[in-house]
Amino acid sequence: MAARGRDPLRRAEAGPSRAGRDAAPRGGDSLAEVPGGIRLQKVLAAAGIGSRRHCEELIAAGRVMVDGEVVRRFGARVDPGRQVIRVDGKRIPAREDLVYLALNKPPGVLSTMSDDRGRRTLADLLGDRAERLFHVGRLDYDTEGLILLTNDGELAHRLAHPRYGVRKTYLAEIPGPVPRDLGRRLTTGVELDDGAVIADRFRVVERAGSRALVEITVHEGRKHVVRRMLAAAGHPVGRLVRIQVGPVRLGSLRPAATRRLTAAEVGDLYAAVGM
Repeated sequence: MAARGRDPLRRAEAGPSRAGRDAAPRGGDSLAEVPGGIRLQKVLAAAGIGSRRHCEELIAAGRVMVDGEVVRRFGARVDPGRQVIRVDGKRIPAREDLVYLALNKPPGVLSTMSDDRGRRTLADLLGDRAERLFHVGRLDYDTEGLILLTNDGELAHRLAHPRYGVRKTYLAEIPGPVPRDLGRRLTTGVELDDGAVIADRFRVVERAGSRALVEITVHEGRKHVVRRMLAAAGHPVGRLVRIQVGPVRLGSLRPAATRRLTAAEVGDLYAAVGM
């Protein structure tokens, strides 16, 4: 019978021993060591993947890749500034200097970082931050809801670019009653003065007397596109709230507040734009 310490299945179940955490298991990777790099498990833990021990277990299970290669060395040193690291195939935000935020924009705030007329802007909600943040897309002055902010310029560019068709979901308050064919009309296309626009999804959330609450998803980035398409269909929008951008949801985030995106959310955003 094999000695207990040499049984790879038992060793994987128990997690790596302290003595073996910096050793390369048999059949390990061939990734070159980065001089002066950071230990892989430390990078994973700093990205919010889990505790250092949990990250070591992920490495031992072959679930971590660096630049497309599975890495099983717990002591492998990497450069998170230039190497792409993935867990279970999903890229992680490895650079500690990169910031990813969700913000719930209230009405009456400009989707910009400054205004020469002194109006309230996103910068007023963020307070004093050292990073130069980009806002991903815009919301109208009177529209509320989710805006993403980051100093990851490549991700921000791709999320805003029409080529990637990142979907945005809104809740809109419109006059009722809502005809049965409204969803079909919106998802087959509404003609606007700058061309046709098509909703990806539409549903009625609530009916209350002469008003209705509807949910609409679009991948268009044209100005006022949701308000214009609903108005063209005969249902001008009152209140409008964006509740989702790609895989990221607004959730219970209160107005004017921000939160950091989780590692899973950032990984999903990377995946949505092919990074």
